[in-house]
This record gives sequence, C-alpha cells and structure tokens, in this order.
Amino acid sequence: MFPHIEILGRNIGTFAIMILCGIFSSVIYASIMAQKRRTRNADIIMLALYMSIGVIIGGVFLFALVNIANNKNIILANIVNINEIGFIPVFISVFGGTIFYGGLIGGLIMCFICVRKNCAYSNYIDIIAVSIPLFHFWGRIGCFLGGCCFGIESSFGFTFQRSLVEEANEMNRFPVQLLEALFNISLFFLLNYYLQNNKFKNRLVYMYLLIYPTGRFFIEFLRGDEHRGIWIFLSTSQIISIALFLYALVGLYISHRKI
Repeated sequence: MFPHIEILGRNIGTFAIMILCGIFSSVIYASIMAQKRRTRNADIIMLALYMSIGVIIGGVFLFALVNIANNKNIILANIVNINEIGFIPVFISVFGGTIFYGGLIGGLIMCFICVRKNCAYSNYIDIIAVSIPLFHFWGRIGCFLGGCCFGIESSFGFTFQRSLVEEANEMNRFPVQLLEALFNISLFFLLNYYLQNNKFKNRLVYMYLLIYPTGRFFIEFLRGDEHRGIWIFLSTSQIISIALFLYALVGLYISHRKI
C-alpha cells in the first residue's frame, strides 16, 4: 500500500519503520516488567540481543527453504549463470527475505540455549513470551503498508496499488495483515494479564505457542499469497502451527506434572 515514505529527501521503507517500532516497544515493555519483578534490565536486554541473532538466522533460513522449494528452477538457473548475474543478486534471490515462524523458532532456540548456559535467564522467559506478540503487532502493520503479503480477493478490503508483489495490485484484497495485527495485540493484552497476575508462571511461552498458532492456522485461509508455500492443501505456516501447538501441549503437560 505505502512501501516507502519520503523523509528528508530519502525513501524509507515503512516495513523497516514498523519493525523498529516493534523492537523499541517490546524492549521498553520488557525493561519495565523486569524492573517490576526486581530483576536486572541489563540481563533481559542481553537475552533479547542473543535472541535477535537466532531470529535473523531462523527467519532467513526458513525463507530460503521455502523459496528454493517453490522456485527451484529459477534459483538453479541463477546459480548456473552466477558469473553473468553476479553473486550478490543470486544471494538475494535465495536469502533476500524472512519468515516470522523461522525467526520465532530461531529466537526461542537461542533463548533456551542461553537459559542452559545461565539459569538466571529463566526468570525472563515469561516476559519475553509476552513481548513477542507486541513486536509482531507492529510487524504485521508493516506487512500491510509494504504489501509484502496480502489477503484473498474480497469485496471487503483494500485495493493495492503499489504493493511490492505485482500480483497483489489492482485487486480488492481482504486486509489479512490488519486482522493478524489485531489478533497479536489482543494476545499481548491477554498474556500481559496472566503475567501481571502470576498466572501460568514459567509457562507463558507455552500459552503463547498454543494460542498464536491456533489463530494463525485459521488466518492463513484468508491469505492470497501462495508463494509462501502450499503443501497438499496446507501452507508452510499452517504445518508449523500444528507442530508448535503439539509442542506446547507436551510442554504444558510436562511442566504441570512437575508442579
């Protein structure tokens, strides 16, 4: 819709702006909650930095896997002609994007690694779990503005004009990104309520992994960008949603038995 805005004569990507808003708001929230729980701000900021490494690696890696699976002929042709095309354009054609679920899984893996290295980090997992949907809320608004993903053709919605994906333009589309943004901010307030009232203590990450994948599974049916990967009749994100939901069920069961 509005992939760029002009600031001081330069075009700035609206998606990048929204991601920065997500980073700042989630870090500020996490710092405030750390202070309320009498824990060290520095520790939770360090944990967030470590997790960001996992987010970047996981998001780009999953994007590359889906991209190769859907465009293997084009990518193979680019690799064969790499001397003519150039390394950087070929690299971008394979790794030039990110997928939320890849970033989520990469970030959580890094988080669990940090907890194993330093048990003190376990005090922050609940806060991190609440911060994720707050960050994701801004990210989905960025997706809507940038047009990098889009909804199915619908009588209700918006007509894209300047989407980064050409097939999305000149067609009335359901605002699936805004629906998911609403879902994420609602989930943030719910998890924040649990955190403030000490409900599901040390298990909020499992609650997040139960609720978000459930909503995401059904929201996926309203998306129209098939380039994200369709396997039989389910998208890549729907398959991952099922796996994360089952993982959370097992985690909750095990943690409940330990109480």
